[in-house]
Amino acid sequence: MEWKPDWGLRGRMALTMFLLFALYIVFVGVLSQFGYTYMLVFVGIFFVAQLFFSDKLALYSMGAKKVSEDEYPQLHAMVGRLCQQADLPKPNVAVAQSRVPNAFATGRSQKSSTVAVTTGLLQTLDQDELEGVMAHELAHVKNRDVMVMTIASFLSTVAFMIVRWGFWFGGGNRREGGAPVIVAILVSLVVWIVSFLLIRALSRYREYAADRGGATITGNPSALASALLTIDGRMDNVPKEDLREQSEMNAFFIIPIRSGFIGKIASTHPSTENRVEQLRQLEREMEGV
Repeated sequence: MEWKPDWGLRGRMALTMFLLFALYIVFVGVLSQFGYTYMLVFVGIFFVAQLFFSDKLALYSMGAKKVSEDEYPQLHAMVGRLCQQADLPKPNVAVAQSRVPNAFATGRSQKSSTVAVTTGLLQTLDQDELEGVMAHELAHVKNRDVMVMTIASFLSTVAFMIVRWGFWFGGGNRREGGAPVIVAILVSLVVWIVSFLLIRALSRYREYAADRGGATITGNPSALASALLTIDGRMDNVPKEDLREQSEMNAFFIIPIRSGFIGKIASTHPSTENRVEQLRQLEREMEGV
């Protein structure tokens, strides 16, 4: 497999990461001034726990269970074949009993990853479409996306905690009056909002990269494009109760659960139409058109 980089996409991701890094450098300086540096240690514990247990938490929240080759031989064979093409160690395979047609990948590294599908997805897609979706998830694994997004959101979590609990845990400056605490909370609010939008942008770029990587693994961009359109069309037929139960997993899913106007603005995924157009463009490139 020839894994050709998309330098335009990589450039946008690098710029987003640079802006996040610059924002967080300023934020750490503010934390030092207002006595909140201790909170970095506190949140750091949760960061480590999230990094090492992200796969278990994601599977638990979805009710997904790891399955053996005896239970799902065709799914295991497909994942194994795609891993050989992508030069990846074979991940664990999990299945969630859900009518929502979706899939996700989790795990902090290529050796500790898991790819999961719902029974709704297995019932919805044909063989080529399912292969395109699984290749997309393996591209997430190859790109180490779970680790990237966990690291990117670390200090954003700190900022959110200060906004929420700043008056109760105001650091050393609390004894000197309320003004320093209020300033720290306002700065944290700005950092949280800006980093929230930057992280969402990074997540959307991540999806484009996984689409491109998945299509490169299979050599069949149209299959993934067809799968995206099929899944997107089926979402409207899924009961609202099922959608609400799974909406918190949006950042993991191949297609997000829609949550209204605000959800679209802060979406973790680009629109299906844009993703399909990018895949069609990639197919033209592969065909030399």
